[in-house]
Amino acid sequence: MSDAVRIGIVSISDRASSGVYEDKGLPALQDWLSRALRNPISFEPRLIPDERALIAQTLRELVDEAACDLVLTTGGTGPALRDVTPEATLDVADKEMPGFGEQMRQISLRFVPTAILSRQVAVIRGKSLIINLPGQPKAIAETLEGLKSSDGETLVPGIFAAVPYCIDLIGGPYLETAEEVVKAFRPKSAQRPVKAA
Repeated sequence: MSDAVRIGIVSISDRASSGVYEDKGLPALQDWLSRALRNPISFEPRLIPDERALIAQTLRELVDEAACDLVLTTGGTGPALRDVTPEATLDVADKEMPGFGEQMRQISLRFVPTAILSRQVAVIRGKSLIINLPGQPKAIAETLEGLKSSDGETLVPGIFAAVPYCIDLIGGPYLETAEEVVKAFRPKSAQRPVKAA
């Protein structure tokens, strides 16, 4: 049986959190993760406004109290005045992991030149990995999964390919992915034999 994993998913939006429109971030994250991971997942969803102190408080709570192994945020990563998700994420960081943001921008640049305006960051807090994702469900899937050719060959790796090994290295559970969605990369020395279901 695969290790159970606790994942915090946070949608950050003034308008969605106040009910002006329906939040699409949380359902998109939950759907993608449920397809991508073979592990049993316990989700900790949060829908909050673009308030730096509240975002930081929510991230601390998900890691320190809810014991999430992975926290994914969506929204609030652009240049607008109210976009403060990266700042709040850095406020709670023990270590910054700049490769995640760099790769997300590389993927998104294949679609829109405005990808250079996105400021997603990823950090480690304790034994948890926190990653800021784009705000649009389509862009969330693209950055997590990467780009594939029409015959299913990976053209640009998505960031999630590196997430399981990162979580191994910080002492979290062993994440197993559904390879038809995203293939996790681990050095041979870090791979476990596949368990029968």
